[in-house]
Amino acid sequence: MGSGLLLRGAAALCARGLRAAAACRLCPLLPRPLSTGGSGCLRAAPGPPGRGEPPRSVGRGKGAAHSEEEEEDLEELLAPGPPPGAQRLLVVHPAVKWGVKKPQLTTAELQVAEAVALINTLHNWTVLDKIILSTKTPDKKFIFGKGNFQILTEKIKGLPHITAVFLNIERLSPLTKKELEDAWGVTVFDRYTVVLHIFRCNARTKEAKLQIALAEIPLLRTNLKNEMSHLDQQRGGSRYIMGSGETFMEMQYRLLKEKEFKIRNALEKLRRKRSVLRTQRERREFPVISVMGYTNCGKTTLIKALTGDEGLQPQDQLFATLDITAHAGYLPSHLAVIYVDTIGFLSELPHDLIESFSATLEDVAYSDLIVHVRDISHPETVLQKASVLSVLKNLNLPSHLLDSVVEVHNKVDLIEWYQSPETNAIAVSALLGYGLEELKEEIERIVLKTTGKRILTIKVNLAGPQLSWLYKEATVQEVDVMPENGTANVKVIISNSALGKYKKLFPQ
Repeated sequence: MGSGLLLRGAAALCARGLRAAAACRLCPLLPRPLSTGGSGCLRAAPGPPGRGEPPRSVGRGKGAAHSEEEEEDLEELLAPGPPPGAQRLLVVHPAVKWGVKKPQLTTAELQVAEAVALINTLHNWTVLDKIILSTKTPDKKFIFGKGNFQILTEKIKGLPHITAVFLNIERLSPLTKKELEDAWGVTVFDRYTVVLHIFRCNARTKEAKLQIALAEIPLLRTNLKNEMSHLDQQRGGSRYIMGSGETFMEMQYRLLKEKEFKIRNALEKLRRKRSVLRTQRERREFPVISVMGYTNCGKTTLIKALTGDEGLQPQDQLFATLDITAHAGYLPSHLAVIYVDTIGFLSELPHDLIESFSATLEDVAYSDLIVHVRDISHPETVLQKASVLSVLKNLNLPSHLLDSVVEVHNKVDLIEWYQSPETNAIAVSALLGYGLEELKEEIERIVLKTTGKRILTIKVNLAGPQLSWLYKEATVQEVDVMPENGTANVKVIISNSALGKYKKLFPQ
């Protein structure tokens, strides 16, 4: 993706306020502004205070000042990039007709339809036209053979308002991207850059924005290398910066490395915070259900239907959910559970993007149950299932978690007289409420089994503290009072550990 779309900020290029002559072409590539410290070394210039952060005051300790500087650095890393503006695109799908790279579970028409849906997700991006062209060698420099490449070039030249081409492959090499842009005279995007930009537009929390910034680093390095090669051709070699012993390119690589280090540190702090919250959740013994699926399969709509959370606002678009969110709900036995909404998956999702979000997805490993939601009305539902299961396997989840996945066939209201070919799947319409009670019962059955909870009837003395203890430490379902002897039969859902505590505190 062009540096004006993904990269942010402008930067000073040398110590003591001097600017290199080549800065004008490279300034969008640098991670953040620079200023000169008292020692003459380059350092990151402080950004504006974080939202809700108190202003600096005299007399604060070094630790507090250091914390503020870290917060300012983080705000700078999360600063929004320049608006990309409107794009008018031709969507090009290279169709591999034979060989090991030929897709098995989809068609070229469905693949180009998903590519168009990706573009339509972005505000002010418009698909002018789309084309499918066959290729034998998608890994070669020009993707297509001479004949099809000429057909494509003539089509692009015949679209007078075109501003970009979206080539529907996972990742273009820097050389291929440059050659194609030189040949066609417009910007060329691949799936990596388009999906990354969609992520940026949809990110809401600080963690999601940091994950996206981390995924940008490889692209920043590639663009920096390309720009430096161009400048070297113009000026005949790299320049050293004011006796620092460091070339201009070396300095930029160092700055990118420093930026990556800061982002990873910030993500690690957020990961530790999540770990603390997870420990508190486990202490209270709330079962956790991770809801996963292909993008736009209806995960958020399903969670809203299961929990009644009116604050959830599902959207009919790809990657509407990037941040993991938790929502409380109740099962038929009144057992309180937490449903976790996760990022949607995509076929051919670039490895760098998956790696950037791996810290968030690690929470799935601590779930008590995974619910896999499928849009059963989608023509590529089998491919979508394979894509999700592939990612789940790569997350190194415990075997018992993978073996107990509940598969939900959503959007059955869009299929007349739907009959599931899979006996263990549960058919639902999250939008209309069909099948939800059956789903809740299945979730409850597995959760009770995996968490070691039991449904028991315990006789308690109403004059003592047993009943209040059970309300606090277990899930009370029914209380059958027997006033003649001051006791009650209490039906509860209780974990083995809580039951052990009860017996120790209140021996019969």
